[in-house]
Amino acid sequence: MKGSSIALRRWVSAAIMLILVGQACTLSLFDTPTDNTETATSVPVGPTNTPYPAAQTTFVVTLPEPLLNGESLSLVVLDEVTGLPQTNSKPYPMSARDATTYTATLALPFNSVVKYRYLRSGSTGPMVEDTVLDAPIRYRLYYVEGPSEVQDIVASWSDRSYSRPKGTIEGKIYNSDTGTPLPNILVTAGGVQYITDSTGHFELTGLPTGTQTLTTYSLDGLYLPFQHGAVVGDGQSTSVDVPIKPTRLVNVTFYVTVPQDPTFTPPPVRIAGNILQLGNSFADLQGGVNVVPNRMPDMRLQPDGRYSYTVGLPVGTYIQYKYTLGDGYWNAERNLDGGWALREFIVPGQDVTLQDTVVSWSDSKNSGPILFEVSVPSTTLDEDVVYIQFKQSAWMEPLPMWPVGKDRWVYKLYGPLNFLGSFSYRFCRNGQCGSADDNQTVGMSPTGYTASTTVLGQDIQNSVGSWKWFENPETLPLVGYNITPRASGFMAGVEFQPTYQPNYSYFAQQAFSNIKEGIGSNLVVLTPTWSVTSVSPLKLASQPGQDPFWIDSAIMVQMARNVGLNAAIFPTPRFPQSNDTSVSASTKFWMDAPKDATWWQSWFRQYHSFVLNYADLAAQSGAQTLIIGGDWVSPALPGGLMPDGSSSNVPADAEAQWRSILQDVRAHFSGQVFWAMPYQPSSFTTPVSFLRDMDGIYLLWSTTIATSPTATKTDYANEAGRLLDNEVAPMVSLLGKPVVLAVAYPSAGNAASGCISNGAGSCIDFNALSRPNADIPSVSLNLQTQSDIYEAMLIAVNARSWISGFVSRGYYMPVALQDKSTSIHGKPAATVLWYWFPRLLGIVR
Repeated sequence: MKGSSIALRRWVSAAIMLILVGQACTLSLFDTPTDNTETATSVPVGPTNTPYPAAQTTFVVTLPEPLLNGESLSLVVLDEVTGLPQTNSKPYPMSARDATTYTATLALPFNSVVKYRYLRSGSTGPMVEDTVLDAPIRYRLYYVEGPSEVQDIVASWSDRSYSRPKGTIEGKIYNSDTGTPLPNILVTAGGVQYITDSTGHFELTGLPTGTQTLTTYSLDGLYLPFQHGAVVGDGQSTSVDVPIKPTRLVNVTFYVTVPQDPTFTPPPVRIAGNILQLGNSFADLQGGVNVVPNRMPDMRLQPDGRYSYTVGLPVGTYIQYKYTLGDGYWNAERNLDGGWALREFIVPGQDVTLQDTVVSWSDSKNSGPILFEVSVPSTTLDEDVVYIQFKQSAWMEPLPMWPVGKDRWVYKLYGPLNFLGSFSYRFCRNGQCGSADDNQTVGMSPTGYTASTTVLGQDIQNSVGSWKWFENPETLPLVGYNITPRASGFMAGVEFQPTYQPNYSYFAQQAFSNIKEGIGSNLVVLTPTWSVTSVSPLKLASQPGQDPFWIDSAIMVQMARNVGLNAAIFPTPRFPQSNDTSVSASTKFWMDAPKDATWWQSWFRQYHSFVLNYADLAAQSGAQTLIIGGDWVSPALPGGLMPDGSSSNVPADAEAQWRSILQDVRAHFSGQVFWAMPYQPSSFTTPVSFLRDMDGIYLLWSTTIATSPTATKTDYANEAGRLLDNEVAPMVSLLGKPVVLAVAYPSAGNAASGCISNGAGSCIDFNALSRPNADIPSVSLNLQTQSDIYEAMLIAVNARSWISGFVSRGYYMPVALQDKSTSIHGKPAATVLWYWFPRLLGIVR
């Protein structure tokens, strides 16, 4: 356990760093330690990088077939700080050794980590490499330890497919000092990437046969890179266990002098960089950018006009960074010639201060800066942050604007403006463009407002007339009740919607405060995900940008605990989206799965890893409860049935498989383990013997409580009570386990019936109404219905002391919306909970 303790202490250090750097919208949120007595230092103009010693590195690549006449091959070194597909990538032409072997030699800085991929150019345009399985390659990694030769194999091109021998590299990553397995490590070979789970496990499938360079990379730099060759055999799995060396932190202080704009109040200056602490998401976000303003550190304005920021960074880590008023692309610093600036250094073994100067924010003297001013409705919440989103060839990541007074926000755009001409922009709340929009620019791909570049600066003024889903926030009257306080241990909570974007993290603290103080909850249920990227062969793993990193979820638990909330973790797979709103994504997954013996073996193995990952997270972060199962797992249970009632062909030993999973969960996590299962009238399918091994039942409740179209709130309460008494109470009595009602109803007409018609004889999946999904116009918004349902369910709970908790499911964390979804954030139903929860908990009598 000593190794685990050391790993936990290291994790806590990383968590503290990320908490500090994750607040990036308001300068005054944190007072970063700086030395205010130091005098201004004269520094050279422009980025002040001293070139590091370089190692001659020869790349040798084997192609799947010879190039055609007129085609050429390049090795492209990528810049993840500016954005992978953006214009700061550097192509290096390669020379032919023979028809399928090409080479190029580059001088690369010692101890740097280079991100690169291969590009084929010809009459059809540039084509990037992809994997044997035709998945895109973000980049390959190479750790420069000295002069060397790198052997690579291009498996395929984005415009062609090849059938070729392939194999797998799998193994575990662990701390070389303690032997502790390590999560959150990026492992790559042949451009295939994997993020390790809590056991340190990785699995790189579909690799071309031959020798592949296996590289490990710590996303936060807390462990040094590791690199080694691994031989891949046809149809074989090569096992590699990799020890990586931990490093320590030193204080790095950044000082920067930026161009002065006498017409404008000094704006927030941030540092964008290539590691988690400097905003890198390690994902392809909107428009191809990779760093997120919300996750970058804000610098502090000093009395002498400079900005400063001090952070603990790991010794030996290769840092690429730039200063910005936006992200790595918009309003990022420029060189004297207007080109992209990108600084680099290796973190030394002692505390260090960096003195930098930004030459310019602008990329051209032919285009003046544009000041965007916007007034927003008085209904805009005080905690809201207004964002502006720009469209180049596609809509890009939204940028936080700068508040200048009540309901007034501004943003000054300096660049890039040298090639835009006319471009589009729009406004949204809390960075959720496509969900919390200006009513004039609604949806994921609106036309937007238009601006054009000019030689002279411009001042463009806009006014948001109303926000979509928050036009005139509705409130409803409350009805008083005689509420019986419950014994200690009653759970009154909120469950987050299982969706994720990297910019959510900034709004988590406000969400937890709302849940604790605004609703009166004592519990928050987090729903971290892994993504199903392939059904057959099954691939279930963490995908950056789509699923929260281990450290993101750990910080969320800490934030919840810091405001006095208990935390439960309910891991939920993220399935490929279904185009049919009447078919849930999980149902389509089961319909598409082959469900033969080999597939089921893979399913149980990968689900086992998925659950253990979050059992470890719950144990190390201090969560009180782990919830496993869910409405989607029914086909995998003993005697499992498909949604249409047919057999799922689940293995005969399914119950033994589940008991093995639970046994391992207990070995990793000593807290409460609840089983999540859907309530379906007269259809409890989970075996009683299996449920007896759990500490409680998390009953997913979205069933019919309206027995007629004219049913009232009282009718809802009576029907809910009847179902609870006749079907749930006997199960609770038989098991002797606590049951928590986890309720989800949308704020939509006919929600109490449990079925909102799609007009074609089927019911709309309630999840299809959630943001960021597109609106379904045929469904009517009805906030009163959702509020009445919640009140009715709580009336039923109040009369039944054997119910041990009540949770509202589907809470949309980043922004309050009065939309049609199951989320209660910002809706009258939240006010119902605000009245009931403190009284059920005995806080208010």
